[in-house]
Amino acid sequence: MKAVAEMKVVVVGAGYAGMLAANRVARKVRAAEVTVVNQRPDFVERVRLHQRIAGTDAAATPIASMLRAGAALRVGTVERIGDGVVTLDDGTGLPFDWAFLATGSTVRPVPGTVPVGSWEGAERARAALAALPAGSAVTVVGGGATGIETAAEIAETRPDLRVRIVGRAVAADFTDRAHRKVRDALTALGVEVVDDSLVRAADGAVHLGSGVALPSDLTLWAIVSGVPDLAARSGLTVDGDGRAAVDATLRSVDDERIFAIGDCAAVPGARFACALAGPQAVRAVDNLRRLLAGRTPAPYTPRYVARAVTLGRGAAVAQFTRRDDSLRRSHLAGRGGVVLKELASRGGKFGADTGIGG
Repeated sequence: MKAVAEMKVVVVGAGYAGMLAANRVARKVRAAEVTVVNQRPDFVERVRLHQRIAGTDAAATPIASMLRAGAALRVGTVERIGDGVVTLDDGTGLPFDWAFLATGSTVRPVPGTVPVGSWEGAERARAALAALPAGSAVTVVGGGATGIETAAEIAETRPDLRVRIVGRAVAADFTDRAHRKVRDALTALGVEVVDDSLVRAADGAVHLGSGVALPSDLTLWAIVSGVPDLAARSGLTVDGDGRAAVDATLRSVDDERIFAIGDCAAVPGARFACALAGPQAVRAVDNLRRLLAGRTPAPYTPRYVARAVTLGRGAAVAQFTRRDDSLRRSHLAGRGGVVLKELASRGGKFGADTGIGG
């Protein structure tokens, strides 16, 4: 094995998992040369994209301002990872001794809708929303946290619009009492809640599974599904969702030099969640340190605490869960829920900025 002073580490992706991993390696692995490859020069707080759309938060920070000494940014698109090289779309090859695959998850919007789960989509949605005159109808498709937070933020900041949320079962990821509080809060903000599925969006309307067509001047797709195809394109083993198959220590089952972390990793029991990105990055970097010291890497197990959604700037509901993500009966609402959700959001950014997490 090479001396640590000669070690090259490449991190593909600069989301919560990638940034924490890069800064933690820079902190913990002395003299390692870390290169972060990302398609844009900014770190995007995905949990705040609904605020970006509504104009209540910037949700982006220059990556260069966040990287510690020993880590550098390369803006570009990765075509392939493997055989000790990360290959960019311009043909450049970045050799590595160790790599972290942290490309996150992606959105696949239905034609006629604007995705809100990516930076580019959020920017399109922000511009379209700002151009809407009073009385226009906005439809948010997706009954999970992304959809709920997007609909609530828009309704609060633009009370002159008609806002609805469409989902097979809006706020289904909560127990009965918490479920009612989420839906009551949406209604109080003026959001129309429609439990249905979207078939298509065309001709200034959303066409639902029930056969009903509702007018919509702007239709936003708030369902995160799937991951970028880099792992599959690189010939790595993936699961049915395209996530890179990993062993218990978060290393690729095909190449032990590659750790896969965050949404793009096929970790048993893990769902798409920013809350898991930090702990996975910490465990992966600490496992790298164990390997360098000749010690056995430790397994990773997802541990959940809560599911929380903001409902505008002044309300939130946090549903507590067991470690396996099953729901507890208890929840926190009102200002307490706001504080818990804000602490979680700030904690994700803090980890990415410092390389500290747990």
